[in-house]
Amino acid sequence: MSAVEGWSGRVDLPEEASTRRWHQWVRAPQADGAPGVAVLGFACDEGVRRNHGRTGAAEGPAALRKMLSNLPVLDDAPLYDAGTVACTDGDLEGAQLLYAKTLAALLDAGHLPIGLGGGHEIAFASWLGLARHLGEARPRVAIVNIDAHFDLRRQEQASSGTPFLQAIEDARKRGLSLEYLVYGISAASNTRVLFDTADALGVHYVRDDELGLLDLPQRLAELKEKLADVDAIYLTIDIDGLPHAVAPGVSAPAARGVPMEVVEPLLDAITATGKLKLMDVAELSPPLDRDNVTARVAARLIHRVAHAAMRASRR
Repeated sequence: MSAVEGWSGRVDLPEEASTRRWHQWVRAPQADGAPGVAVLGFACDEGVRRNHGRTGAAEGPAALRKMLSNLPVLDDAPLYDAGTVACTDGDLEGAQLLYAKTLAALLDAGHLPIGLGGGHEIAFASWLGLARHLGEARPRVAIVNIDAHFDLRRQEQASSGTPFLQAIEDARKRGLSLEYLVYGISAASNTRVLFDTADALGVHYVRDDELGLLDLPQRLAELKEKLADVDAIYLTIDIDGLPHAVAPGVSAPAARGVPMEVVEPLLDAITATGKLKLMDVAELSPPLDRDNVTARVAARLIHRVAHAAMRASRR
């Protein structure tokens, strides 16, 4: 049993470094703790509700911790759990600001924060946290989004459909250079105005039908070229960007989606740059999941990125 609430799992004998699982390794952050991976929950689906989606994503952080618990520790990098920010009484904006403040503190301490969503409204909170951490610094930043949707809606209220338009507009106000790259766009899930908005903003996007295994070498070359010109990367994964058969427990299931055989090499290319500053996973909806399939897939992606990023940071 872990000393941190929400983590428990199998213990293999003998208990030693080679048999450790995440639930045995995770600890609460400490003021003098060495830099490592720090998970941070965002128990919120108010943005999904405002966007007329199927709610349930607020239960995502607990489900992800459960699925991460039994995954193996692959190196000695510290692993921390920074708790969960919850959205109460519909105060999405207040929850986003609190999440951003907590995230910025983790970045300031040298950690790699991994957000456990929650709806995709976590993305604007993550952006605000990164911007707060950057302060007066002016690096070139890229947001890489695996998603069936642009999430560039212009609405009266912030929602799970608005975070990247919010981030782009906020970056302009701050004088920050921000590139938005999104992989997995579905032509059947985005209106013409969203494509027009993406084109007007200079968004680099790749449709789901351009992300098959035969397309992968070209897509990887393009991605590496794009990331060569940036200093910092924020990776966000909307689980509804994966095929419905792989990820049924989401707010808006994908009719096609991007296969894991393509998603994982894209993630590997991102972490190999050594520029990844933060990551989050959004739209897991446990009440809609089947046998925890979606939660297991999301946990696998987190596990892959976390360990690869730590290895890249030590090169």
